[in-house]
Amino acid sequence: MAAACVFAAPIKKNVVDEVAWIVGDEPIFRSEIEEQYSQLRSEGSSIQGDPYCVIPERLAVEKLFLHQAKVDTIVPPEGNVQNQAEQRLQMFVNNLGSKEKVEEYFNKPFSSLKEQIVDMIRTQYTVEMVKNNLTKGVKGTPNDVRKYYDQLSADSIPYVPLQVEVQIIQINPVIPAQEIEDIKARLREMADRVNKGEASFSTLAIAYSEDGSARQGGELGFAGRSRFVPEFSNVAFNLNDPKKVSRIVETEYGYHIIQLIEKRGDQANFRHILLRPKVSEKDLEQARVRLDSLRKEILADKFTFEEAAQFVSQDKDTKNNKGLMVNPQTGSSRFEMSQLPPEIARRVESMEPGELSDAFVMKDAAMNKDVVVVVKLASRTPGHKATLTDDFHLMKQMYEEYQKDRIVTDWIEKKIKSTYTKIGDGWDGCEFQYKGWKK
Repeated sequence: MAAACVFAAPIKKNVVDEVAWIVGDEPIFRSEIEEQYSQLRSEGSSIQGDPYCVIPERLAVEKLFLHQAKVDTIVPPEGNVQNQAEQRLQMFVNNLGSKEKVEEYFNKPFSSLKEQIVDMIRTQYTVEMVKNNLTKGVKGTPNDVRKYYDQLSADSIPYVPLQVEVQIIQINPVIPAQEIEDIKARLREMADRVNKGEASFSTLAIAYSEDGSARQGGELGFAGRSRFVPEFSNVAFNLNDPKKVSRIVETEYGYHIIQLIEKRGDQANFRHILLRPKVSEKDLEQARVRLDSLRKEILADKFTFEEAAQFVSQDKDTKNNKGLMVNPQTGSSRFEMSQLPPEIARRVESMEPGELSDAFVMKDAAMNKDVVVVVKLASRTPGHKATLTDDFHLMKQMYEEYQKDRIVTDWIEKKIKSTYTKIGDGWDGCEFQYKGWKK
């Protein structure tokens, strides 16, 4: 689903372009500042402070980072840049209704807008890569984190909301063989039509693919092997003829056919069509009954929840971890209630530690399919002020972010001192974030 986007009217000012700042030998023009201000407003992004102070300083800092990227030969992965640009453009199309309306809104051809967004994302990516390069050595030891925590004022110690640890056993309903054969027959028919020149792959993808890429004609954007699951990569990266369609590929997401668009070194761009076998209510109910029987055996002490998770669960992310779920946002086993899948959150909200839920159906968001699960509430930690004992992982994150911010700020201010900068008349009456601009 496309992200929500709040639109404001683009800024249209008939101004004679002027040089607002100079950083090194790079000018920053008023038109650049106006353009970025318009872009930020179109995305609904808030600006803390006067935009005619914040934006030029932001552009000036970008130029410092971009210069460093040239020195260090840092180049962002073009496939990732193109993918993010496509997603941004698709968000505009979804919110405004069509490419033509996007062109009318931004008062420029779609191709020009795409080029502008690609440049902007490439710059953002490059800046982040330089920052990561500067801060890659930051790692908080227990002693570092303890010293950091001890010097925090009481008001600076974060409040940690209620958190839970949850274990899960998941089984996937059995899909009838006929349903799978029907899916494969549909994909074979589509592949034959493309191979015979009777239909275009992208048209069929728009009409039939059940993947989010359908809106782009199934196009995935340039990427390396590691972006895809191995079953997909092994077939896709062996394609050489853009006019031909791959054999049917089965992955955890469903069944695919793939078409090569272009290869560039170790990256490639593909189209694919994904069809997912449908699960009937009868299949779901049979799976639920099976898992509920397993739950009763656990409660009867025939085996433990952890043993059942290891030998029965079909959730590859947790079965070898005693069923314990890991929070993808933090890397820890603790979840705030809002971070859990909603179906699980509703169950564990009223459970006590050690208690098991009934078997229930939920949507596996990653796979976009219905599964049946039983969950166990492993622990519940009430909301509290963070402590080193209970929240070391959080405090370690805070310490490392603090150190990274210091390193980046020190680097920027040293660069400002060693770089020629000139702020034009009318642009220098600001309180800037970084020291040293006013000389």
